[in-house]
Amino acid sequence: MDVSAKKRILFLCTGNSARSQMAEGLIRHFREEEFESFSAGIDPKGVHPKALQVMQEAGINISKQNSKHLDEIKNLEFDYVITLCNHAEQNCPLFFTKGKRIHKAFSDPAATNGNDEDLTAAFRIVRDQLKEYILDFTDDEDDIA
Repeated sequence: MDVSAKKRILFLCTGNSARSQMAEGLIRHFREEEFESFSAGIDPKGVHPKALQVMQEAGINISKQNSKHLDEIKNLEFDYVITLCNHAEQNCPLFFTKGKRIHKAFSDPAATNGNDEDLTAAFRIVRDQLKEYILDFTDDEDDIA
């Protein structure tokens, strides 16, 4: 498929460290023929090591992705802007209004309390939830605007 025919999709969350990074990688892995995938954050924190780990477990390498602030992509136009946390939904800037805005909140695995096994399990759960969402994603999603 011609790259210009692909729809651009942006995954947005607060830290651009876990959920949005995993979503970006999942789209690239499973639906690269349809979408050009991006992710960004309102307050980027760097890609979380557990996101790298659980994605690698699933056979998806996101080590070349980097955590970005919205300002780094503000001149791009998107067909879809998907906020993955309530904070991002409430603080998504108006300059992203051309694309269809969708809100689909997922819990923040990095906020999990407990030991390393608990943290890894939380990342796996969110990875699998994101995978299911992305595989089922259609143009019929509800707008948030």
